[in-house]
Amino acid sequence: MPWPIAAILAIMGRAYLQTGGLLLVMLLAAPFVFYAADFGRDGLRGTMDAPHYLFSASAPANAGIFSHMLLGAAITLLVPLQLIRPLRVRLPALHRWTGRLLTLAAGITALGGLVYIALRGTIGGAVMDAGFTLYGALMLLAAVQTYRHARARRIAQHNAWALRLFWLVLGSWLYRVHYGLWYLATDGLWSTPEFTGAFDLVQNFAFYLPYLIGVEIYLRRRFPSPEGRAKLRA
Repeated sequence: MPWPIAAILAIMGRAYLQTGGLLLVMLLAAPFVFYAADFGRDGLRGTMDAPHYLFSASAPANAGIFSHMLLGAAITLLVPLQLIRPLRVRLPALHRWTGRLLTLAAGITALGGLVYIALRGTIGGAVMDAGFTLYGALMLLAAVQTYRHARARRIAQHNAWALRLFWLVLGSWLYRVHYGLWYLATDGLWSTPEFTGAFDLVQNFAFYLPYLIGVEIYLRRRFPSPEGRAKLRA
């Protein structure tokens, strides 16, 4: 087979594989998305079926955490669509408008979580506070940078920050996936109801930092020169 045809087929194969993977992520995340959306909506309305430790007498804290859950559910479902190349190419206007909505919702989601932590703290104490505060701050940064570079037409930088934002948005779902797999494999070894076990402490950072490290490794390989890497961090 002539090499140009082989190269085209290889590119098409990667595109189909990427699209299939992103759609699979959406399918797997759907149960969490619907649960979080219902929970956030009921919390904002004050119509929860039973008392919950997240609900408090502080209206700003409630608004922060339940808007965090409602909008977080929406962006978890939407963010894989932004990375599907055929949609970006064939429907650029849709990509731009959903991107604007997604970055705005991601920023509000991050701020909602940060407000809640500042007012009430997390159930797991200081380590969880630190881990989730860093997570929220990184999501807010990635949302701002993704939007800023898109507006300035700096496509390489925009794509790099969008990839970071993708993994951060999926973080809430991945947090639960980690726990589900861990409990399935170990029956909850090193995990406590107060989230103070060894596994819990690691999880405060493990649901997002390893994925961001993976993104940076990927970007370094794709843009090996120091100048290229510096540009992507701008």
